[in-house]
Amino acid sequence: MRLRLILSFALIVIISISVVVLVARQGAANEVRAFMFRGEMTDSTELAESLEEHYKTYGTWEEVEKVMLPGRQGQGVGQGKGRTEEMMGQQFILADSSGNVVLDTGNPEAAGRLNIIERQSAIPLQVNGKTIGYLIAEGSVGFNRDQGQQLINRLNNAALVAALVAGALSLIVALFLAYRIMRPINELTRAAEQLGEGDLTQHVQVRGNDEFAMLGRTFNQMAESLKNAEQSRRAMTADIAHELRNPLAVQRANLEALQDGIYPLTAENLEPVIEQNLLLNRLVDDLRTLAMADAGQLELYLTQVDLLTLTNRVIERHQPGTLEQGVILTLDSGTTDSENRYEIVADAMRIEQILGNLISNALRYTPEGGKIRIRLAETPESVRLTIHDDGPGIPEESLPNIFDRFYRADRSRSRTDGGSGLGLAIARQLAEAHGGTLTAANHPEGGAVFTLTLPKAGKRVKR
Repeated sequence: MRLRLILSFALIVIISISVVVLVARQGAANEVRAFMFRGEMTDSTELAESLEEHYKTYGTWEEVEKVMLPGRQGQGVGQGKGRTEEMMGQQFILADSSGNVVLDTGNPEAAGRLNIIERQSAIPLQVNGKTIGYLIAEGSVGFNRDQGQQLINRLNNAALVAALVAGALSLIVALFLAYRIMRPINELTRAAEQLGEGDLTQHVQVRGNDEFAMLGRTFNQMAESLKNAEQSRRAMTADIAHELRNPLAVQRANLEALQDGIYPLTAENLEPVIEQNLLLNRLVDDLRTLAMADAGQLELYLTQVDLLTLTNRVIERHQPGTLEQGVILTLDSGTTDSENRYEIVADAMRIEQILGNLISNALRYTPEGGKIRIRLAETPESVRLTIHDDGPGIPEESLPNIFDRFYRADRSRSRTDGGSGLGLAIARQLAEAHGGTLTAANHPEGGAVFTLTLPKAGKRVKR
């Protein structure tokens, strides 16, 4: 990835600099030629060729001003200097074959005759091998066509050197940027490899607020979620093993006692074995229910259900237990059975399971002489059922975990008194499977309060 980034940067740099150099070279060559040969700076060699062509065409030096003074067309003779003389101070003198001055660009009205020395230093003008005149360049910067090409070459070389320097600096910057860009990706790759090998403690350092930082935060969240899930899995595996070990140990002890003749083989002595078997069956059923709910495969047999009637039925079933514990169980619906204000579409057996788990949990923590208050209320969209007990409430540190599997707020309770620790987890899963919610909190007057919210008939949310 780093090599691809570097090559990408390098390609962009090379293309950009190449385009700039090509454009600069072409533009410089054109401008130099225009400056030197098109009025900015006259090339004496080219002017000599033009004069020879003029004489060859006309056979005389008449109207030679059109060649030597192109910038003065339309002006009278002597009406100021042309652009060449003004900018570069160049002056050209044309004389005929006898040395008589035909035209002086510095002073068009001047006349005279070239001496022998001047004619020797002048550029001879020839047509068909015959000398037809002489051209003297005075006050010029001394540029000719070859020197102009040399200047263009030097400018091109300067542009190439500038391109090489710029390219080298750009590549250095590209290397630095590639390193800076790839560093978090490399860290993330190493952490992902370690995570894939089972090290769930891996985290990456997050810098800034750009896309790489967002990716790093997402990775850290994923790693933390995997770590928590692994811890939960291990804890659940240990809890399941513990839950299964106790009834199996009791069963084995009783069966061995019966086998060794310590206990006679009677229905009374077989009763503890049957009780432990039923406990195992209930635990396996609870685990199966949770597994199916997690996988989204829990099958619900939905019918029109009157939650008020169903709640009364569950309360009646728990009345013997409440009387035995000296606990008062009440229901406040604020309505009568005939009003049908609490109709929902649900699996009646699963709703009874939710209520049964919540009431059993409340009975477990409510002291003798206490009360368990069940209240029904409605909103335009849902039905709300609350169960408030007179128990000690839920420790604040336990509230976030109260619905976790095998979790007990009071670790000192035995498995027999405290249940399997799956009842509340199952209750929440079943509530969510019906498109509802189940929450827990501490009541301001003391005790715990569980709130079950279910959508009304026709308002069920698809999950």
